[in-house]
Amino acid sequence: MAHDSHDSHEYIPEIAVDRNGKEHVVQGWQGDYEGGKLGFWLFMLTEVLMFGAMFMVLTYYYTLHQQDFLNASASLNRVLGGFNTVVLLVSALTMGLGLLKMRSGDVKGAKLMIWATILLAGVFLGVKAVEWTAEYHHGVFLGLDALQSGNEHSKPFGEILFFGMYFTMTGLHGFHIIIGIGLMLWLLKRINSGKVSPEHHILHFNIALYWDLVHLIWVFVFPYFYMIGAGDIAGGAIHG
Repeated sequence: MAHDSHDSHEYIPEIAVDRNGKEHVVQGWQGDYEGGKLGFWLFMLTEVLMFGAMFMVLTYYYTLHQQDFLNASASLNRVLGGFNTVVLLVSALTMGLGLLKMRSGDVKGAKLMIWATILLAGVFLGVKAVEWTAEYHHGVFLGLDALQSGNEHSKPFGEILFFGMYFTMTGLHGFHIIIGIGLMLWLLKRINSGKVSPEHHILHFNIALYWDLVHLIWVFVFPYFYMIGAGDIAGGAIHG
């Protein structure tokens, strides 16, 4: 009887035949858990090095322009930043629950948790768009006079550095969020085709690990940018 691949969620291994006609199962990346994890951890190391270097630069300039950094931080909307922190923390929970459900054989539940994570990621981007729009209308955005030194409307040099790093790092982080959404949509497609299953879920594991890094980076971004100026200037928040 013919095998119907559309109704099966079974992982079909690749078979290689040697010169003697003997068949051998090819160890693909789907089944190579040690290699798959190691390779992805190496990629994650490059991400940590990149953001780590940015935090080092930020810390160095903070020592040179401490009061300017505190003034600039006090102008950010800590309510929206804090809300987005909670959103990402919850999304890390849903992503982890999805992986646990996949491992336990609950494919439908795993897909539901992935969709929940995508929804929360969209909420994060929406809130960040509102925040950036408010900052633009208040004249604090890359390319505007307030962040260009040498003119009468520019902010102090330390604040220009702060906001330059703020938009660079939050923008790069937002780009990682978008990549994460794309990866999760791809993961759903692979699950639907049966190429990711409870028996072969290394792709799901690595995408969940990537999402952990995304939310962990924000856990450092939020206090450094939003909280260092808390209480320094009363009533200085930019409201959307």
